[in-house]
Amino acid sequence: MIENHLKTVLLLGLLTGILVGVGSIWGYTGLVIGLVFAVVINFGSYFFSDKIVLAMYRAKEAKEKDYPGLYRVVRDVVHLAKMPMPKVYIVNSANPNAFATGRNPNHSAVAVTTGLMELLERDELKGVIAHEISHIKNRDILISTIAATLAGVISYIAMVARWSAIFGGFGGRDGDNNIVGFLVIAIITPIMAMLIQLAISRSREYLADASAARILHNPHGLIEALKKLDGGVKKHPLKFGSEAGASLFIVNPFSMKGMTAMLSTHPPMEDRIKKLKNLA
Repeated sequence: MIENHLKTVLLLGLLTGILVGVGSIWGYTGLVIGLVFAVVINFGSYFFSDKIVLAMYRAKEAKEKDYPGLYRVVRDVVHLAKMPMPKVYIVNSANPNAFATGRNPNHSAVAVTTGLMELLERDELKGVIAHEISHIKNRDILISTIAATLAGVISYIAMVARWSAIFGGFGGRDGDNNIVGFLVIAIITPIMAMLIQLAISRSREYLADASAARILHNPHGLIEALKKLDGGVKKHPLKFGSEAGASLFIVNPFSMKGMTAMLSTHPPMEDRIKKLKNLA
């Protein structure tokens, strides 16, 4: 777990370093404009993430009288995790999956699909819920928002650099045309930022898996759940919602092929299971 925390800190630091380096080449006026714009957009999304995400994936609040077993599992997990009770939602989809959202533990929600409820045994469901509660406990929504803000500013500066080159040349601090600097800013840095953002997402998935095993004192339920979910999402990929929110789910709910599989927000399933087995 410490390894994943450290990796996140280092990756966020690297994103910040890229941002500062790019800003020093381009000039701080554009940097400040991009930063303000990205902060407003991303932290606006952060504060309203629960409403945005739940609406995006057509989640409906689950009534305890209709889903007593699900509520018992969630209550058991939050008791073990020493966390407040989140709101519980159901997504009507054959895609077996779950996600958590909300800006902090006191404003959080956990959603599961009908496909997941039908597929998993109680211990497996408990493992999945523990994974999602771990995302809330580890403040992963906040961390992903910070990463998105930094990556967004870098992309904004790259866009400004491209337009500057088209309409008047790339001007650095000394006003000289620097094609190498342009290429770094306009092409390479956004790619680097995206790859770092994906690496942060994958490290948080590993951390949520490890945290779930620690909460339950047993990784076996989550291991068996992940095995079933891996095949289930391939058989029943999600047919609605945005792929932009795929990182929220315990398993990527959309069909991943070719290049998109290489740029996944989630680690390879076999690696996740292997790491969990090492915790047994």
